[in-house]
Amino acid sequence: MADLMRERPSRMSFFPATRGAALPPVPRRGRALALALLAGMVLVGHGPAASARSARSIAQQAQAAEDQDAIIATVNGSVLTKRDVDTRGRLFALSSGLDVSDDIMQRLRPQIVRQLIDERLRMQEMLDRHINVPIKQIADAISGIEQRNGMPENTLRNKLAEDGVSLTTLIDQIRVQLGWTQVLRQETGERGRITASEIEQRMAALKREDGKPEYMISEIFVPVEDPRHTENELKFTETIIQELREGAPFPIVAAQFSQGQSALEGGMMGWMQEDGLDPQVVEVARQMPDGAISNPIRVAGGYVIATIAERRTVGHQMATIISMRQAFFPFDVPLDPENPTDQQKAALDQANTFSTAAKNCDQVEAQNKKLGEKHPSDPGELMLNRLNPRMREVIDPLAPGQASHPLVSEDGIVVLMVCSREERNIAIQTPSEIADHLLNERVEQTSRQLNRDLQRKAIIDMRSKS
Repeated sequence: MADLMRERPSRMSFFPATRGAALPPVPRRGRALALALLAGMVLVGHGPAASARSARSIAQQAQAAEDQDAIIATVNGSVLTKRDVDTRGRLFALSSGLDVSDDIMQRLRPQIVRQLIDERLRMQEMLDRHINVPIKQIADAISGIEQRNGMPENTLRNKLAEDGVSLTTLIDQIRVQLGWTQVLRQETGERGRITASEIEQRMAALKREDGKPEYMISEIFVPVEDPRHTENELKFTETIIQELREGAPFPIVAAQFSQGQSALEGGMMGWMQEDGLDPQVVEVARQMPDGAISNPIRVAGGYVIATIAERRTVGHQMATIISMRQAFFPFDVPLDPENPTDQQKAALDQANTFSTAAKNCDQVEAQNKKLGEKHPSDPGELMLNRLNPRMREVIDPLAPGQASHPLVSEDGIVVLMVCSREERNIAIQTPSEIADHLLNERVEQTSRQLNRDLQRKAIIDMRSKS
């Protein structure tokens, strides 16, 4: 037992249950006066050399603060500063996990400015419509980003804190993304209701497409402001592609920079047939290998960066679907593998005994409820080939009704049991899945049109180059 506890605890997920306000800026005259008074206090009682050094240091600090507060643009009267642009750039560098060079950041800046201007416009539209995004919804969205990238809970928060980047930067970005979804829901109105007739038409179209390719595709959409001059957007897209090919996680980059409605889903569009994609994207998708990052793809309204997770033929994909139950034995404190507590040792003994005795899924579910159901008893149907390799290694050999050995993690021990296995053709879309696809297409079109309308009506004053 001690040896098992000393093993490095697994960080794989066992199917877990799924701001401070900034001080107002000091007016420039007030700030200058305060600095002058501070300089006077420092200079009193010191020799000329020390006084000169102190004066230079204060002057440099004042200049740095002045530079950070330099106004890049005003958007309908809302100020965008150099600090805003720098902070968003640092957020990208941190969340991507890469050592982003100064040169790369400089190439990203024009598009960061463009994105922040669009966010200001979207936020103003949200305020005009009295749309408020609950903080819990924002927290859930951040959690979703972490889960899709295999990060432990609070990883993004901790990374930002370590580098001195306010969590507010990430919160503000996600608030706009979520609020914009509500704007689009209002904007589509009755057009957002998918009828039975439309679903039937799409189902008939899918039958005609039977045997043709479809793709599990993700995208990053970079809009182009002026179709006659696309140099900045192209340069930005090429820079992002470079970072992706060097290892930046696609979902994180999509959440940061994509202006498509799939941004909060990490750019994931789901299974797409060729007639649902831009022809230029289809041409690239047919040729690129799975997992590759495409070159910039010029489409109507902008550029697309695409990646394909897998492909299949319409109407044909057999998969092993399993239903499961789990019993989770929680620890009172996080596990130190070299020094497990008495409670943790007792939990392991209990889990071993239960693993040997359990004979059916009802017993596993009852045991999990007795333990407080810290993790849900039923994680839902799971596709065997989509599980992470370590989890698949545990589950694949289990026959229905057979319990796994105890699996130790940092916060507790889990015992799993397979209830059933079924071979199913998962390429057949349900009416609700078809309705979701149709709605997503409609919302995406509405988003691009509304964004163009807001830009056309806006008063945007560019004060300086970024």
